[in-house]
Amino acid sequence: MGELRLGDTAFDHDDRGRGPLVILVHGSAGDRRSWQGQTALLAGEFRVVDYSRRHHGANKPIDDGADYAMEEHVEDLIGIIESLDGGPAHLVGHSYGGYVSLMVALRRPDLIRSLVLIEPPVVPLYLSDPPNPTELVKLLATRPRTAAALIRFAATGLIPATKAARDDQMEKAMTRFGRAVLGPDAFERLSPERWQQALDNNIRAEYLGSGFPALDPRSLKEMDRPTLLVTGDRSPGVWTHLTARLDELLPKSTRATIADASHMVHEDNPQRFNDLVIEFLGRQR
Repeated sequence: MGELRLGDTAFDHDDRGRGPLVILVHGSAGDRRSWQGQTALLAGEFRVVDYSRRHHGANKPIDDGADYAMEEHVEDLIGIIESLDGGPAHLVGHSYGGYVSLMVALRRPDLIRSLVLIEPPVVPLYLSDPPNPTELVKLLATRPRTAAALIRFAATGLIPATKAARDDQMEKAMTRFGRAVLGPDAFERLSPERWQQALDNNIRAEYLGSGFPALDPRSLKEMDRPTLLVTGDRSPGVWTHLTARLDELLPKSTRATIADASHMVHEDNPQRFNDLVIEFLGRQR
C-alpha cells in the first residue's frame, strides 16, 4: 500500500486496482472498514483508495481539548487527492464523509470527476448551527414535514447524545445518536462487529466540536459535477428530506433509493449499492 501521509499526519488506507481513481470517504462512528463490501469489487474496474479519516481507525487519536473540525477533513481529502497523482477523482462519501466530499467538490472542482453521496447531513441548507428561532419558524411555515423531521432528529438524537458526551458517557451518547441516525430497528440489527467499530470511533470531540460549515445554495446550483444521491428506503425521514433538497439544487444530480437499507446503505445492501455505483461511474469515464 505504501504510506499515505500529509505533513505529520499519517492515514491508515488501502490502495488497490487500476484505472480511474475512486476514493471512499467514510462517515461518523466508522473507519475504512465500513467499505469492506465495496473495495474488492470496485477495484476490478477502478483504482480504489479507502482511508480512515483523521482521528479514526488506526490513526492517531484526537488530542485532548482539540476541535473536531470538518475543515481539517476537507483539507485532508484535497491533499490526499493531490498526493495520489491520479485525479480528477470520483468520490464516494457516506454521511459525514459525503458532506466532506461535497465541500471538496465545491472548493476544488478541478480535482473531482463525479460524486456519489449517501445521505449527507446537509442541515445547514435549512438551519444555522446552532439554529436561530427565525429560521425555524420560517422552515415550519414553508416546509413543515422537513422541520418536523429535523426537530425529531435533534430531540431524540443530537441533543441527548451531545449531553451524554459532555458528561463523558460515551456509550450512552453512541446509543442515542445511533438510534436517531439509523432508526431503532436498524440500530438493533447492528452486528457485534459493526457495533464495536462504532465504539472504536465514538469520538467525544465530534459531539462537542465546531459542527458543519455553511452551505451556499447558490454555489450548489453552479456545481456541475455529475452526482448520484443515494438513500435507503428504511432510513429515518430526515435523510430523505435533506437529500431531496440537495437534488433540487444540484444541476447534474440523480437520485436512487436502495431497498432493505437504512442510513448505512452500502453496508445494509452492498450488492445493490455496488451495482448502482459501478453503473454510475461507468457513465462518467
